Amino acid sequence: MSMEIAGKLGRFSFGMGDRFAQQGRAQLAACAKALEAGVAITPVWNKSHREHAIVGSRPESVRREADEAVAALGWRGPYFVDADHIRLETVDAFLAPCDFFTIDVAESIGRPASPESLDAFCSDAGDCGGAFGLTRQRVREIAAKYLGAVQEAARIYRRIEGAKGRGQFVTEVSMDETDAPQTPDELLVILAALAREGVPADTIAPKFSGRFNKGVDYAGDVAQFEREFEADVEAIRQAVSRYGLPPRLKLSVHSGSDKFSIYPAIRRVLEKTGAGVHVKTAGTTWLEELIGLAEAGGEGLALAREVYAEAFAHREELCAPYAAVIDIDPARLPAPADVAQWDSQRFVAALRHDPRCPDFNPHLRQLLHVGYKVAANMGERYLQLVRACEETVSRNVTANLYERHIRPLFAG
Repeated sequence: MSMEIAGKLGRFSFGMGDRFAQQGRAQLAACAKALEAGVAITPVWNKSHREHAIVGSRPESVRREADEAVAALGWRGPYFVDADHIRLETVDAFLAPCDFFTIDVAESIGRPASPESLDAFCSDAGDCGGAFGLTRQRVREIAAKYLGAVQEAARIYRRIEGAKGRGQFVTEVSMDETDAPQTPDELLVILAALAREGVPADTIAPKFSGRFNKGVDYAGDVAQFEREFEADVEAIRQAVSRYGLPPRLKLSVHSGSDKFSIYPAIRRVLEKTGAGVHVKTAGTTWLEELIGLAEAGGEGLALAREVYAEAFAHREELCAPYAAVIDIDPARLPAPADVAQWDSQRFVAALRHDPRCPDFNPHLRQLLHVGYKVAANMGERYLQLVRACEETVSRNVTANLYERHIRPLFAG
């Protein structure tokens, strides 16, 4: 293993979630299509502790899925397995199979650091060179809010480093699942604090303005997002120059799943600045499995209808863990009795993310996005049918990742 495995992430990397560890080959095929188009993208399979707990899987299953897909397709580039949204109390189970760790400290934002450590940081940081109009007072205000979270990230990082060795894994620090977005001046101070705490971050996932819901497009001012994204790229450039963070450090657009409307903005900034990016998707592969089942008709369509009926019946329970990242109007959800009469075309039209289609229903899509526990409860019955419908399922998985995500971002 290279002494600097983290350096293999590359300029462009793409996080792919797979709830049931069935679509590794189909996912990797999308990255292979990008390579054929002349764009090298590093695939990263990501799955969180919460997802493992709901599905009843273990982190080792993601490593196995990734390794088998790479072997089957003869993939020669680097690839990673991401312990997504880990905390100190959940990291240990991911140490052996993972080589990418998303350290989630959003819940620690606002928790005060000790007065002594706050004073010491502010003494060292000064006004951060006056970048973004920072003053000593403003630096102190930012540090008072974020230093405790940075110190928690450092504790988790040191736990991973102790087990894996320095340079043997990719480090992402995530602060995106919180109420308020981080401004570029806040990001610069956060990065200064990470450097002082000895956390060599490879990617940083701030919260951007706008709404990043699960399963549907970004909702917000795209022009404002583009300005923020470019300013954050500049904050990273300055942090690398000032504080000795890894030159490969790049932004991670971590929140949400289908954030199509901001992809052109991200691409413009990347082309303008030469920066890199890590983009994560989540849950989209699970929805493409359902679409593939529905397209197959017969038992596949029947199971897709059944999943919806169960999700509808248990919608409050399923939505509760995701309440901050979904907007579902119950009045816009079709009755299961109506869905039971839908043919394949009608079900696919309601679920597939195509706002131009009059039958597309974002409320149904969001409910099914968070409803994967229903399929998990079906156990082997669900998995066997997915395998039986492999042709339609894998075709949809690959097309979704490449045509809707990778190509607009990276491949033209």
